[in-house]
Amino acid sequence: MKPNKLTCHCGAVELEVILSNGFSTAQRCDCSFCRRRGAIAAAVPLDKLRIVKGADNLTLYQWGTNTAKHYFCRTCGIYTHHQRRLNPNEYGVNVGALEGVNPSKLGDIPWTDGVNHPSDHKS
Repeated sequence: MKPNKLTCHCGAVELEVILSNGFSTAQRCDCSFCRRRGAIAAAVPLDKLRIVKGADNLTLYQWGTNTAKHYFCRTCGIYTHHQRRLNPNEYGVNVGALEGVNPSKLGDIPWTDGVNHPSDHKS
């Protein structure tokens, strides 16, 4: 599969990602953080994401359980990707930051219930 190029707005950060399942995993989340961020994320296995440039320009944000790791360009503030809380073996990548992709053309994107996240309700 051909890798996709993902960049922040200013170009300081560039990733190469392979969307093994295309956009079939694209989703939005309604947790307190994602709701504010507003991005559509698609799943990428950890070994299918490579930081091409700007690793030193990425900043990390974590809260709550500190399991999810959200990465942003420290220059322009664009969310590039995050390591997922439900499945730490995957990244969610910002579909809107993929070169040549217009998220408005993807149709209806399902919502994930992040407000009632399974990791927050241990049995």
